[in-house]
Amino acid sequence: MLTRFKKQNNKMVRANIVSMVLLMHAIVGFPFHARGLSMTYYMMSCPFAEQIVKNSVNNALQADPTLAAGLIRMLFHDCFIEGCDASILLDSTKDNTAEKDSPANLSLRGYEIIDDAKEKIENRCPGVVSCADIVAMAARDAVFWAGGPYYDIPKGRFDGKRSKIEDTRNLPSPFLNASQLIQTFGQRGFTPQDVVALSGAHTLGVARCSSFKARLTVPDSSLDSTFANTLSKTCSAGDNAEQPFDATRNDFDNAYFNALQMKSGVLFSDQTLFNTPRTRNLVNGYALNQAKFFFDFQQAMRKMSNLDVKLGSQGEVRQNCRSIN
Repeated sequence: MLTRFKKQNNKMVRANIVSMVLLMHAIVGFPFHARGLSMTYYMMSCPFAEQIVKNSVNNALQADPTLAAGLIRMLFHDCFIEGCDASILLDSTKDNTAEKDSPANLSLRGYEIIDDAKEKIENRCPGVVSCADIVAMAARDAVFWAGGPYYDIPKGRFDGKRSKIEDTRNLPSPFLNASQLIQTFGQRGFTPQDVVALSGAHTLGVARCSSFKARLTVPDSSLDSTFANTLSKTCSAGDNAEQPFDATRNDFDNAYFNALQMKSGVLFSDQTLFNTPRTRNLVNGYALNQAKFFFDFQQAMRKMSNLDVKLGSQGEVRQNCRSIN
């Protein structure tokens, strides 16, 4: 009971700090525009939108904290394909298999949170707030709820009308090495620092055995032998068995980077960040300094949230996030 009280109190303290920071931004000035988006986009048309999303996220995560990882991963899987346009939310039809039905996306979770927020917003401000903005706001609120940094994002994204399973082949694989990750992300404007910081999102959530079992079939000097036994035990329950990325699976912290230092990264694409000289110093820096990780992560997430957004006639504001108008 005492631990729960302390955690709730810490969240209240962080919320008060955020309120003060936002007030200071309003006083001294804030960059209100980014790539055609605006921090004040819904100020007049739907001023309660952000609070509605926050309430939907908080209520869901209080009931199931593991959904925080799902919302963050949803943003990434949305934005990396066709940009941040809520294409990941569209259901398949008889004439089209959508992104969400790709093998890479079958483990995504949290769609019902987006649906809940959208329904409540539509009741207040019909036809105004895009599903793409809701996904971006939900990921941000999930990071903060789990103990991570708060970052604000501009709004005004429009929803896309394309969602095809074949596009998901462009999602980065858990089997990529650091150089391949840097190249893949670099094509979308991300730096090596962004790659390592964004990988830190794996401080939340789990990986399925199917995504790391290949590491157990050949000798791997980059994998701690005791941890290898742990992974083998997990996989004994089948391909869908889950292994937490670090020891604090529901807390947003820098434990993920500490695990990499101990050769206990779950995915090959995790451990490669420590094995590669080009990224090792970044891993060590984040393992030593959580505040530095938080700062770089929020900067990288802002960049991710603005990736190839659709504006105006490039998209629409869906009435239902699961289907085009």
